[in-house]
Amino acid sequence: MGFSYLIALLVSITGMVVLDRRFGLFFWRDARRASIVLPLGVAFFLLWDVLGIALGIFFRGQTQFMTGVLVGTELPIEEVFFLTLLCYNTMNAYGAAVLLLERRRATRSRAGSAAG
Repeated sequence: MGFSYLIALLVSITGMVVLDRRFGLFFWRDARRASIVLPLGVAFFLLWDVLGIALGIFFRGQTQFMTGVLVGTELPIEEVFFLTLLCYNTMNAYGAAVLLLERRRATRSRAGSAAG
């Protein structure tokens, strides 16, 4: 049971990869840029977590679903995967919004040129 949360996070990240691959949202749209943005986003939020822990704001909530493995004081390994999922999800959502706007502009452009 101690790996349930980590497994759920890995399954969810795999789902993000599948969506990304299917629709070309983030890594499949620009792998170089995605390889920079994703780690920077995760690093930013890890720094945020470390600062929150140092200030006594954030605490580790141990449950039977977590591994108990820590990468730092009060910082479970699952947090790294959660932040990766969070950032990947955000970038996929952004990529989907850009893709939809591009398609909408293209449709309007075609409709406008056909009418004129």
